Amino acid sequence: MFGANELKQTRFYQDVFAEGKQEGKQEGKLETIPQLLGLGLSIEQIAQALGLDEQVVRQAAQPKS
Repeated sequence: MFGANELKQTRFYQDVFAEGKQEGKQEGKLETIPQLLGLGLSIEQIAQALGLDEQVVRQAAQPKS
C-alpha cells in the first residue's frame, strides 16, 4: 500500500502537481490583465511583460458575458 511519501515520489503525482502549478501561474497572469489595462498599458506591453501571446491577452481583456 502506498503511503503519502511514496505517492508524492511517483512520476504521475509529480506530473499532475507540475501541471497544476503551471495552470495556477497562467490563471494568475490572466487575472492581472484587466488591472494592467486599467493602468494604461497596451495589449502588446502586457503580452511582453507577462510572456503571453497577444491573442491570449486580447481574449482575457474581453468583458465576460
